[in-house]
Amino acid sequence: MFGFGMPELIVILVIVVVIFGASRLPEIGGALGKSIRNFKKASEGKDEIEIKPRKDSDDNKNA
Repeated sequence: MFGFGMPELIVILVIVVVIFGASRLPEIGGALGKSIRNFKKASEGKDEIEIKPRKDSDDNKNA
């Protein structure tokens, strides 16, 4: 794909583990996945804005 072989990927993984620590890797992976999904959704070219009706709470009805 980008010319990365297995040794290069292992070095990158070791550097990431040293910088962020093993316990933060799932958080980083989840955030990266959400970012990629949002980017794909935005790049599909849909210019529509989704508007959801806001549920009125009891506080707003009494005001």
